[in-house]
Amino acid sequence: MLASCALDGRTGHEAGRALLAQLYMEAVGQPLPPIVIGEWGKPAFLDSDWHFSISHTKNHAFCVLAKENVAIDAEELDRRVNLSLAEKVLSPSEKAQFDAAADKTRALLTFWVLKEAAAKLSGLGLHGYPNDTAFSLDDPRVRERDGCLIAIFTEGETYAV
Repeated sequence: MLASCALDGRTGHEAGRALLAQLYMEAVGQPLPPIVIGEWGKPAFLDSDWHFSISHTKNHAFCVLAKENVAIDAEELDRRVNLSLAEKVLSPSEKAQFDAAADKTRALLTFWVLKEAAAKLSGLGLHGYPNDTAFSLDDPRVRERDGCLIAIFTEGETYAV
């Protein structure tokens, strides 16, 4: 299950938690159970078989809820990015795709949401320069919603790292 909303004066945290409460009520018919933070900072329900992930941008919040481990990342499509970051954060195969892309900003944001979502799924987060992946610009886990690029990963999916 996926939900999104505009922040409308709320923080990303507030909007994300509101989305999570809405999705959980729709799926389970109960209010949110307690949430704990794992060793590496990944939030999880204390007593539930459900898993969730929240991401927010400067204008939007996104939340996914699933019966398996799940992760989401989002970036505004109009975000200004320093394209020189491609040299540090992209693997050689990703850099070749980036170099060939007509829209370099969209290409870098695409790779970034893939890398962030994969790191969130692992529960370890990003450390250093995440340039050891082999993602593709046409990865079907990336979609556009509410003026943002989002990537959603679920447990059991294969992805190159």
